[in-house]
Amino acid sequence: MGLHLVKPHAEIAEVWPRDGRIRLVGHIHGRTVRAGEDWRLLLVRRARADQRLRYAARLAGDRFESELPIVDLTTEDPAALEEWDIHLTDGEVELRAGRQLDDIRGKKKIMVFPEQRTGTLRVRPYYTVKDNLSLECRTQTQGGGA
Repeated sequence: MGLHLVKPHAEIAEVWPRDGRIRLVGHIHGRTVRAGEDWRLLLVRRARADQRLRYAARLAGDRFESELPIVDLTTEDPAALEEWDIHLTDGEVELRAGRQLDDIRGKKKIMVFPEQRTGTLRVRPYYTVKDNLSLECRTQTQGGGA
């Protein structure tokens, strides 16, 4: 049997989508966190990787907590479907956010988070096929249906 090593990442423990915000709680896995380091939550627009959003992350040891307002995901050039990938960064390293350290595989089909709306934008956190956490943003056209 081979030992399966999980690369350094931001291990998500809790996802709280409510009140127009998404709050994330977890810990940094596979990397030593030093006191005084400035870590931030980083969102990268998958279709346009140059578009990035950063939010303060509060750290206590390797535990982090951060949140973002969903209204920030509104873009000037929205596609019908946009995806934003979530990372934690110290400015040098970008650690992908996900949930790798449990025994649940295929979270994309198992874990479904509630959708929130702001204007014509509908936002829902979701796990990818690799059990990473991303945000799905769907733009509803004016007068359009669900």
